[in-house]
Amino acid sequence: MKNKVLFSLLVIAGGSFFTSCKEFLDYQPQGTLSSDNIKSADNADALVTAAYAALGNGEMIGPIASMWVYGSVRSDDAYKGGGGVADLEDINFYEQHNLTQPQQGGGFYHPYTWENYYKAISRANVALRSINALTDAAFPLKKTRQAELRFLRGHAHFMLKMLFKFVPYVDETLSNEQILTVSNRALTNDKLWDKIAEDFQYAVDNLPVSQTQVGRANKLSASAYLAKLRLYQAYEQDDNNKVTGINKDKLQQVVTLTQAVISSGKYSLQPDFAENFLPEYDNGVESVFAVQYSINDGTTVGRLNFEDGLNYPHGAPQYGCCSFHQPSQNLANAFGTDANGLPKFDTFNDGVIDFKTATVDPRVDHTIGIDGHPYKYNAASPFSNSWVRDPGVYGNFQAMKSQQLATSSSYKKQGPFMGVSKNIDIIRYADVLLFQAEAYIELGQQALALPLINQIRARAAKSTGRTKKADGTDPSKYLINPYTATNWTQAYARKALQFERRLEFATESPRFFDLVRWGIAAETLNAYITKEKTRRSHLSGATFTAGRDEYLPIPQREINFTKGLYKQNVGF
Repeated sequence: MKNKVLFSLLVIAGGSFFTSCKEFLDYQPQGTLSSDNIKSADNADALVTAAYAALGNGEMIGPIASMWVYGSVRSDDAYKGGGGVADLEDINFYEQHNLTQPQQGGGFYHPYTWENYYKAISRANVALRSINALTDAAFPLKKTRQAELRFLRGHAHFMLKMLFKFVPYVDETLSNEQILTVSNRALTNDKLWDKIAEDFQYAVDNLPVSQTQVGRANKLSASAYLAKLRLYQAYEQDDNNKVTGINKDKLQQVVTLTQAVISSGKYSLQPDFAENFLPEYDNGVESVFAVQYSINDGTTVGRLNFEDGLNYPHGAPQYGCCSFHQPSQNLANAFGTDANGLPKFDTFNDGVIDFKTATVDPRVDHTIGIDGHPYKYNAASPFSNSWVRDPGVYGNFQAMKSQQLATSSSYKKQGPFMGVSKNIDIIRYADVLLFQAEAYIELGQQALALPLINQIRARAAKSTGRTKKADGTDPSKYLINPYTATNWTQAYARKALQFERRLEFATESPRFFDLVRWGIAAETLNAYITKEKTRRSHLSGATFTAGRDEYLPIPQREINFTKGLYKQNVGF
């Protein structure tokens, strides 16, 4: 927060450090094996474990597992929150869009996120170089572990590309000297997608359908991730970030890949929406791939997610910090439904929703802390407006999905901050259904998308048992119904799909990235900002510039280190 020295000390205590480009691309984690001391299959497996661990090695000030800063606050889903605009001002810069800078305060946030992802890539490459040198006889799991590592490397490169668009692709064949010659513009936008896709395709071709250990990537999680990549790639962009067309071949690949996941029967929707956000359901039937966390595992504080630790209600006595990531009024309004139990596509934001009288989608009470409504399914302790830290700036709502009750066995307070062992899902089965639905809609086969979207809505309609108040009544007037085939045109289906993704994944952070790939970020976010300026004065100077703000700037220190080899993104 305001005292960034405290954050720096926490980072240092956690074993992380700020480094130059060369150092982090040649990064060797402390306490792990290196390619120089591999002697056995057991040691090779240890390197793979270290590569998995890297996916959760983000920090509050350099997140890589939770994207609430980059995908939720930069969208119309949430405000920064906290103690005013100067409290962690870097996040305020992202929320304003026009204040984002190539080099933000001391290298925090996107420069640090860049670094942490390349550390993860380095771990995967170190392990690959070592395992590649072993024979199949010496390491019978060689092909499987190679595929897992390429999946992990694909994930890190995908996330970097989603955030920065143009990034250097680094694999295990490059020496340290060669790494320093790879430009972030060595590949075109489309070729970079294809290069990352090669890692996921290798994983699809070489991983088993099931793994004996939970948390490992498998053939189906790789298929789902490759489908996600092809869906992003299908929305073709020019160098100014403008969507110029939708590639039908890529969409057909999305259909084929998602169908492999769906028809396998391995995954399904959790019966209750709530179960995606409770630790006792980690690695459940809906979790296609997740970053794994743990507690009471023999280490000092456990393998906890602290990336969401700022987002608890500040005034609640059981927490005491810090009220970041507050849902916007726009998002709250989006959960309102019409007399038919359907979203109000064009009019949802005309006023301010009254939760005492309006009919709403039940997912609102799984997503937003609302005065008098049970907080995180605890009817004995309803959310209170008094828990919000700075309501005059950011309103009275609080995000809830990634938070846990202080009584949860997954929860641990470390100093003023909170960590939990709840996994972070990278891909849920709900994603897979909606990936396929979106591909069908853009292929002009919207009738095939209708039952997929309605599966999501049917689950939402049944997810009201855990949200009840102490007296057994619902805190809101729930009304949600499926879509019908009447007037289910491509244009209407597209609206329904885009709205459904927002409601299903609200505050989970895909919103900003969805808007960018659909090519509607500027129009959507400037309309949002125009309305929000009348509600929230802190956004009075905000504006989104098309052709610039779709992506984060390349960290200036990386451009400086490479003496201009890395090229800055357009507009910065």
